[in-house]
Amino acid sequence: MESVFKVFTDKAGEFRFNLHSKGNHEIILRSSEGYTTKQNCLKGIKSVKNNAANDDRYSRDIAQNNQHYFVLSARNGEKIGISEMYTTVAARNGGIEAVKRDAPNAAIKD
Repeated sequence: MESVFKVFTDKAGEFRFNLHSKGNHEIILRSSEGYTTKQNCLKGIKSVKNNAANDDRYSRDIAQNNQHYFVLSARNGEKIGISEMYTTVAARNGGIEAVKRDAPNAAIKD
């Protein structure tokens, strides 16, 4: 199964996306914000695709509960995607590699 961006509307009526990995089809990145229009959400996905391969765009962080996660930012520093929580640094780094591998060629489904 191929990787895919899934576009959806949240409870507040905003558009969001999730990137599902091609390996296990789990969510590896989600939009860091809600978008008021679907067009803007699709622009957010395009930004993820354009920035995913650049390692400098990832910040690697630890949550208050000691879980690891990462944030993908655009060239202008705006956050465009955030990962799920991982229990280890190695798992988080694997998530980054999955986004780098999967995002640029992922299909978009709504």
